This record gives sequence, structure tokens and C-alpha cells, in this order.
Amino acid sequence: MNRKVSIVIEKDEYGYYAYCPELPGCQSQGDSFEEVNANIKEALELYVETLLDEERKQYLSQEIYTTTMEVAFA
Repeated sequence: MNRKVSIVIEKDEYGYYAYCPELPGCQSQGDSFEEVNANIKEALELYVETLLDEERKQYLSQEIYTTTMEVAFA
């Protein structure tokens, strides 16, 4: 079964960090954007495999909304 999940990717001085807000503790990292994408996909697949059906329904039925906004700084 295929499901869509939200992924947050952050860049810092060490590389890239990714996590999935719907799945507590599901996170990964990589030296490049491509690497972190591949790593978080693998982490998601492994994480979901460990969940019971009830947990899978609970976690993957959450609605996560994302947006970007412009903020003025002094």
C-alpha cells in the first residue's frame, strides 16, 4: 500500500537532516539533498514495517499542514 507522508528537510553546516512529523523518531541524515532523500525513504519503509496495523492507521491518518510565509525582520 502506498501512502503520502510529510517530510521536513533541513540543511545545516554538517549536511542535511530529514524527519517525518507523522512518525515519531523517524529521521535520517545525509551529506547531500539526494542522499538524505534516499536515506529518509529507506528509514520510512523500515519504520512502517515495524508498526502494528493499528499503529499504522493511527500514525498515517494524521493530517499535517505545511506552509511558507515571509516574515520581516528589523
